[in-house]
Amino acid sequence: MEQAKIQAFADELYEALVNREAVPPLTSRADDITIEDAYHISLRMLERRQQAGARIIGKKIGVTSKAVMNMLNVHQPDFGYLTDDMVFNSGEEVNISDRLIAPRAEGEIAFILKKDLTGPGVTNADVLAATECVMPCFEIVDSRIKDWKIAIQDTIADNASCGLFVLGDKAVSPREVDLVTCGMVVEKNGAIISTGAGAAALGSPVNCVTWLANTLGQFGIR
Repeated sequence: MEQAKIQAFADELYEALVNREAVPPLTSRADDITIEDAYHISLRMLERRQQAGARIIGKKIGVTSKAVMNMLNVHQPDFGYLTDDMVFNSGEEVNISDRLIAPRAEGEIAFILKKDLTGPGVTNADVLAATECVMPCFEIVDSRIKDWKIAIQDTIADNASCGLFVLGDKAVSPREVDLVTCGMVVEKNGAIISTGAGAAALGSPVNCVTWLANTLGQFGIR
């Protein structure tokens, strides 16, 4: 894809983020867009956010479950960038009407690292050694693509559909919890609406972080 088109799509998504106005799917307007193109669009969008004062504090790994892979017809995860203006603490009010377009909440496991991971060649043991703690987390995903009509290229370009995230109030060592079998129950107004286990994320959340470190390492990103 031509650089001018990549920049135009990125600027459009940035304006959609700022103005809370969704845009038509990129894939409906550029059938030649590749996953690599989508990541370049995402990086340009991130650059606009950094110019406005946002600071990168982490990364989000998406499309880690078979259900979502099948929905998007892909067989690999994706990633986006988390910034300091996206994080909320447990119990803190989140005024989504001022920030988001079509939010959805997902239960997650957050890895808080005490040192950088640099791939390729990162192993699960390396991930555990670099992890200070893990915490329960709500990711409030959002899409700047109208009506969530996304292909994998659309969500990647849109910073992996990142919105906001809420960190829980308990932190534990990753060696003190079985990350494969640990369960999560999501309730809304006291009613259980979903359950899950760590194994749903590539067999283990640790596998997800290892994948991310090695994938980013190919591009010199820690």
